[in-house]
Amino acid sequence: MSGWTSGGSGRLHSPRSLEAVSKPSGDCERVAKPAQSRAEPSRENAVQLSREALIKAYRDMVTIRRFEERVQEEFSKGGIPGFVHLYAGEEAAAVGVCSHLGPRDYIASTHRGHGHSIAKGCDVTLMMQELFAKKGGLCGGKGGSMHIADLDRGMLGANGIVGGGPPLVIGAALTAKTLGRGTVAVSFTGDGGSNQGTTFEAMNMAVVLKLPAIFVFENNQYGEGTGVGYAVGSRDIAGRAAGFGLPAVKVSGDDFFAVHEAAAEAVERARNGGGPSAIEVDTCRFYGHHSGDAQLYRGKDEVRQLRDKRDCLKNFRRRVGEAALLEMAELDAVESEVAARIDRVVEIARSAAPPTEADLLTDVYVSY
Repeated sequence: MSGWTSGGSGRLHSPRSLEAVSKPSGDCERVAKPAQSRAEPSRENAVQLSREALIKAYRDMVTIRRFEERVQEEFSKGGIPGFVHLYAGEEAAAVGVCSHLGPRDYIASTHRGHGHSIAKGCDVTLMMQELFAKKGGLCGGKGGSMHIADLDRGMLGANGIVGGGPPLVIGAALTAKTLGRGTVAVSFTGDGGSNQGTTFEAMNMAVVLKLPAIFVFENNQYGEGTGVGYAVGSRDIAGRAAGFGLPAVKVSGDDFFAVHEAAAEAVERARNGGGPSAIEVDTCRFYGHHSGDAQLYRGKDEVRQLRDKRDCLKNFRRRVGEAALLEMAELDAVESEVAARIDRVVEIARSAAPPTEADLLTDVYVSY
């Protein structure tokens, strides 16, 4: 398992990016001895992917970015009701993980779930209609942004409850193990959700029952407006997961290839009966907690600097360009194709019909 090392306690860390090591005594220390810096990771893990896989990964990440940018624009115009929590800036986490999943694998998401949904294969046309509260949406226009779901794609749902996803993943993973399906279940959780009791219980049960579950903690540095340094004890989410007995690794969220590699090993472990894993993704969001967030808790130039230095799309382009794996013209064509597609999706959503009064009484009870 290249990239993971283990001690007698079963705690793992990665030599790539930032490391999190938990000592057997329970004390935690931050170590700063990465094999390579975040800005210059190895070329090997990029070369291992085919041209087709590279283009698909870029297309998926660009689709998430353009989808979120248009959602912000349409929300600002009053076309989208409620609040939206945008995923722009974190695309490498969702795509890096979901690129290893099939339609029979499950994921559970958060209130910031558009990116996970797209990465898992949900139809962006139906998603946009859902956000516009239209009848043709994935959930009939009733779920909206925070409760969007698509069980046919293995997307158990975004969740307005912080820490609500991990228990769902335990159920899906337990089902997979009991029925011998060979599938895995992935929980996407934020740094805020990592503090919830439901998350702790889920990690413990996953280890006790040796379930094919993967806990992906997207640490975007803020739980709403509270910095992770204030809210997360030890500031080490991966190390805390290791304390439950989970193989845990921390990777850079602006490096798609680091996420992809860590996820590959975690998924392989789960499929082969090796039990659960945890991945902490050190990432950042380019928008506020929600669309109306003034972000007064951030530094004056913080977002500009993040967009300049930690944009996973820019870093992807640079990596594949330097390695001569793809031409920039190919990536530019993907950008144009996706932009045109999202434009069409928005027009469809605007003109779609809303739910009728009769639709209010449907989907209340499940029919078996």
